[in-house]
Amino acid sequence: MARHLADHRKSSKGGRVKHFLRLARTPRETWKVARPGSAGGRLVQFLRIERGKTA
Repeated sequence: MARHLADHRKSSKGGRVKHFLRLARTPRETWKVARPGSAGGRLVQFLRIERGKTA
């Protein structure tokens, strides 16, 4: 049986990571206050999920 088209995904060129970092670095006008040191943890979790690793 042949594999489905979705199973033949091309490797990422890092576009999602680039956009995430661009958004993470731009100051936002929101009511939420970022806690110091939390941005690094968010990035680590995003990259872990992007690579397909589970907790």
